[in-house]
Order: sequence, then structure tokens, then C-alpha cells
Amino acid sequence: MAFLKFKHIFALASHFSPHCPTQIAAGLEHGFIQTRLVVSQNLVKMATTLIGARTPWMRIRIIPEVAPPSIFRQRRSFSISATAEKEDKKQVRVRFAPSPTGNLHVGGARTALFNYLFARSKAGKFVLRIEDTDLERSTRESEEAVLRDLSWLGLDWDEGPGVGGEYGPYRQSERNSLYKQHAQKLLDSGYVYRCFCSNQELEKMKEIAKLNQLPPVYSGKWATATDEEVQEEVEKGTPYTYRFRVPKEGSLKINDLIRGEVSWNLDTLGDFVIMRSNGQPVYNFCVTVDDATMAISHVIRAEEHLPNTLRQALIYKALGFPMPSFAHVSLILAPDRSKLSKRHGATSVGQFREMGYLPQAMVNYLALLGWGDGTENEFFTLEQLVEKFSIGRVNKSGAIFDSTKLRWMNGQHLRALPSEELTKLIGERWKSTSILTESEGTFIQEAVQLLKDGIDLITDADKALSNLLSYPLEATLKSPEAKPVLEDKLSEFSADLIAAYDSGELLGALEEGHAGWQKWVKNFGKSLKRKGKSLFMPLRVLLTGKLHGPDMGASVLLLHRAETCGGVAPEAGFVTLNERFKMLRQLDWEALIKDQPPLESAAAILN
Repeated sequence: MAFLKFKHIFALASHFSPHCPTQIAAGLEHGFIQTRLVVSQNLVKMATTLIGARTPWMRIRIIPEVAPPSIFRQRRSFSISATAEKEDKKQVRVRFAPSPTGNLHVGGARTALFNYLFARSKAGKFVLRIEDTDLERSTRESEEAVLRDLSWLGLDWDEGPGVGGEYGPYRQSERNSLYKQHAQKLLDSGYVYRCFCSNQELEKMKEIAKLNQLPPVYSGKWATATDEEVQEEVEKGTPYTYRFRVPKEGSLKINDLIRGEVSWNLDTLGDFVIMRSNGQPVYNFCVTVDDATMAISHVIRAEEHLPNTLRQALIYKALGFPMPSFAHVSLILAPDRSKLSKRHGATSVGQFREMGYLPQAMVNYLALLGWGDGTENEFFTLEQLVEKFSIGRVNKSGAIFDSTKLRWMNGQHLRALPSEELTKLIGERWKSTSILTESEGTFIQEAVQLLKDGIDLITDADKALSNLLSYPLEATLKSPEAKPVLEDKLSEFSADLIAAYDSGELLGALEEGHAGWQKWVKNFGKSLKRKGKSLFMPLRVLLTGKLHGPDMGASVLLLHRAETCGGVAPEAGFVTLNERFKMLRQLDWEALIKDQPPLESAAAILN
């Protein structure tokens, strides 16, 4: 305790607040014999310097000044409204702070995206900070993977690893001296105290609280220890943590930009640790110091961090830092509305990249998980998202991750690419997977244009081209779906088609391109007195070996080009037109018809 004469208290209080003298006088008028004045130890030191410590008259009790309370309060309570400064008074600075303990999850990627979009839409700064205080699990490989995934998504950061900036360093493991400096500041000012409780003692406190049906909060054993008691433990070398003094009563209220007003009662918290006994800072302390010293104006993060806001707000106030605005984004849920996890399939950005997804499709889809521009439009480029994005339109309810819709959206973005870019992308894919020996040329250009509508992922291109080059005729003819075609005199149709090929008539038409093919088909149909489905279905089956597929004329022309121009790898399983007609000549039509189960009028089904 420090004891000061009233006239000195009056003068000293005037130095710090013009309202203090009036409040003190009012307290004396109402009969208060002992006045509790909330001051910092710096105030006591100044008072001691001014008047000396041996002139007792009025007692001042030093307690943590987390929020400036009224000097004469009938109950010890605490109330704070964590509302940040108005946005137009400060530059927007947001941060994405991943832990390098694994791959970048789609939830983390969406958080990074929302931060990026908010910063770019406000002409602000997007900061990347690596939270690697978990020394056992953090690896540089994971950090590099996260940076690679963010770069792939196109979310370039203004400050951070590899870029630098005036608020660095940007790895928590390189900021320990800063944390220790601020922890000491809190210790010196009385907001923090040393706690020498062993793990066994702490566990016993939890058990007692559980038996009494109370929250498992720290009992405050060392909160009131004397300097002598503390010094005795220090000299013995007893390990200790730094605990933050939490007011016993009161509440905290924040205005979340997504969730609106959120409040907590302080009596459920208890004094919490900010520095471990090994000298390592605790997550909530690091985050607060980092955000404050990096001048972060808006903290946009996942809703699972919402409970952390209570501890962080107390630390902000104790250190005298301005409070940022908070926005807590909903979780990404699986179709069964549980938290999205590995058991639901791919969950990391790297996995989706390897599966053939485009970065622009991932960005578009992630943006729609909890946000929309208020229209029916679902197709956005990154530039359009920057223009349209508003944190006020982010939904606070959980968003369902639909892999089917993501695939569809990827197809939309794939087909929206410029023709040259799409052809290059797919051509390189075909060469890398050893389907083709070249990655460019007329055949590739025509193949991409023919097959692109059936390609949602780049990896789909392999199956699409392999399917075109294959000739599963026997399997098709033995299928129930082929029975109407087979029974519509397909053997006779095949004989006429073979004759047209052997005469060179069909090959001559293919040499002339699309116009030559159309002319030949028309004349061939007239000679057989067939048209429509009764002409085109048997033609498709006999030439492609399939009942369904892309445009038949373009498919046959491509097969002819592949045969004459080369470029198809030997291991691709390509069956040339010449080989197809050899197979047609060897077919046992009677056996095929016999093996088919009976079916009602095939001709009626065809027509």
C-alpha cells in the first residue's frame, strides 16, 4: 500500500484527469474514510517522488486498470465495449495468420480470400503473418506449402514472408523479444502476476471446481501474494507462468461486423496465462501483441476464434492499444452439416490443385461460401469479387461445401478461358500423360473444341480423348441398349459401310473435311433409304464403337486426322479407322444377335 496526504492526491489526480479532484472531494463529503483510487504503479512512483513515502494520510490501493472505472464504485465490476475506431479514420490493414502445421485447408483459404478482398476493396493492405509458436508441429515445409497455395490462388500479400514490410518480422518465432517486452510491461503495471502453481495443483483446482459445479477457472492463489512470497519462490528456482488479472465481475461486449453484438461475462474466465513457464508466449497474447504492433485495423477470422476475443480484448486494454474491428466468419460444413474434415474427401487447396482444379474456380467457389452480391450471378473473376465484395453481405450461418458444384464451377471457368489458353493447357496435359507425343497442332486444337463441353477438370481431358480414340464395339453391341440398333439390320448396314470404305468413297469424303463428310452421309442415306436416327445411330456405333458421344462427324474427321497425321502415342490405345473396318469384317453377326435377349420391336424404338 502507498499512503498519500489528500492535498497531494488532489494535485496528483489533477495531473492525470481533470475529473479526479471532484470525484475525490465528493467521496469525502459522503463519509468515505478510505478512498480506493485506481492508479498504475507509475502513478505511485511519481507520487513517491513528489511527496515522499512517509507522509500517510489517505490510502491508495493499486489494482489493474483494465478499463478506467469510477473511483467510488459500490461493487467491483468491469464493463467494456470493444468498438473500434470509425473505418474512415484509419487505413485498412488486415492479416491472414496461418499456422505452418499442415496444408492450407479450404476454410483457411476462404478466410485469406475474405481478408484479401476486403483489403483490396478498401485500398488497404493485406498482411501475411506466420504463427509458428507451436515449435513441435511447425515446419518450414508446411510454411512453404501454404505460401505456394496462396500464390496459386492469386492472393498476393503486401507485407509478409518473402516481401518484407515496416512491421516485420512476420514470423512469430522471430518476435519473442517483443512478446517478452510487453509481458514485462504488464507485470510492472500490475495487470499480470507470477503464478508458481504446479500442474498437480492446477488439476486439483479443476477437480474442486467440477465437484462444486463451477467453471474450471483459476482460483487466484498467487494473485494476492506479497512481494516477499514471490521473491522466495523465485530464489528457490520454482517455475512460474505469467497470469493476467481478470476482473471478478462485469462483461465484455463487441460489435462483430458479421454477427452483430456479442457479449461475455467475465466470471467464467478466471486469470489466464500469457507466458508459459518455459518463457514461450501463449497464443492469445502473441496474437494481440502482433495485431496491435502491426496496426491491424480489422481482424477477419473463423468463428472458432470468437471465444478468444474476450482474452484479447482485455490484453488490448491493459496495454493501451486501440481495438480493431472484429468479423468472425462461419465455419465451412460438410453435406451432413458436420465440420468439414478429411473424412469427407479432399479438404486442402493443394489437393484440389493436384486434382486439376483451376485457381480462379477455387477462388470463385470459396467466395460464395457465405457471401453473395445479392443477385443470381455466381460466376465471378477475382477482379469482379474485389469490386463487389462487402463484409456486410457475409452470412453468419454455416456454409455447405458441395464438391459437385465446385466441379461444375471449374468447368465454367475452364470453358471461359481464351481458346489459345485452353488448348495449350489441355495439349500439355495430353502430352504429359503420354496420350499424345505433341502438345500443339491442328489435331489438338480440333480435339479440344470437340471435347471441351465434357471436361470440367483438366484431368477429365485424358478420359475424354482416350474414349474418342478407343473402339469398344463388341462390348457396345452386347449391351441391352444396343439391341434395337443391332436388330435394325445392322449387319446389312455394316456391309454397305465396308463397301463404301473399300471403294475409297468414305476416305475421299473425309479428306474434304466437314463439307465432304456431310455430302457423303446424305448420299449414303439415300442409297439405303434411311435418314435421321435410323441412319446416324448405326453409323455412330460402327464408326466410333459407342452409342453416345460428341458430334459424330467431327469425331470421325478427328479419327481420320489422327491416323494420317500421327501424334498419338503408341500406348494411348488408339484404334485407327483401318483397324476398325478390319474388325467389322470379322464380326459374327448371327452370334451377336443370338446372344441378345428378346426385345420388343427394335424398329419401333428407333423411330
